[in-house]
Amino acid sequence: MNTESLNNIVFKLQRAMEKSGLSYGEIAALTGIPKSAVHRYISGETPKIPLERLEKIAQAVGSSAAEIMGWDAKTPTPKITEDYTTFPVIGEVAAGYDYPALEDWEGETVDIPNSYLRGRGYNDFFVLKVKGDSMYPAYQDGDKVLVLRQTTLNHSGQVGVVLYNDDMATLKRVEYNYGEDWMRLVPVNPAFPPIKIVNEELEHCRVLGIPKLLLREIDD
Repeated sequence: MNTESLNNIVFKLQRAMEKSGLSYGEIAALTGIPKSAVHRYISGETPKIPLERLEKIAQAVGSSAAEIMGWDAKTPTPKITEDYTTFPVIGEVAAGYDYPALEDWEGETVDIPNSYLRGRGYNDFFVLKVKGDSMYPAYQDGDKVLVLRQTTLNHSGQVGVVLYNDDMATLKRVEYNYGEDWMRLVPVNPAFPPIKIVNEELEHCRVLGIPKLLLREIDD
């Protein structure tokens, strides 16, 4: 997490804490997080806040992780018609590594036939643009992907959109074994190496969703 992002998160946590009137000890009691850790997170003493703990603290002070991270404010609402839903393309997900997770909207939209939503609401999906070629040829630079929001994968080896290091997003095959503290992010393109996320690093990693529809423009 870069310094600017951390400072924004800390500022929002502090504001929310002030409004709630809760002390560090009271937040610790509500969340089950040690008081010393709560103090480090809200004071900005630690450079990383596990997303699971951020959500608990945010809820305790009357907010949410999405609001603290600024996700809600950046994401416009999809438009719905009888036949299709117009989704904003809310950012880019790296088909490589070391690319910040973006939700900035620059006005680009895609029309998704409602039949592809299979009876689900638009809130269950989001659309991202692929950046890079580590998932080539399955996913190419510039592709748009309709992603079903999920916090878990259906099986090891499934392609997922994964947030790691708290603010880096990538599209990869995800390998894991139940009960073991590791996860491997595996590219399709053999020119790119997999990366392994282990132990405490997993606290800063979560699944955002799984791709359900690929949208690709074909040049004449």
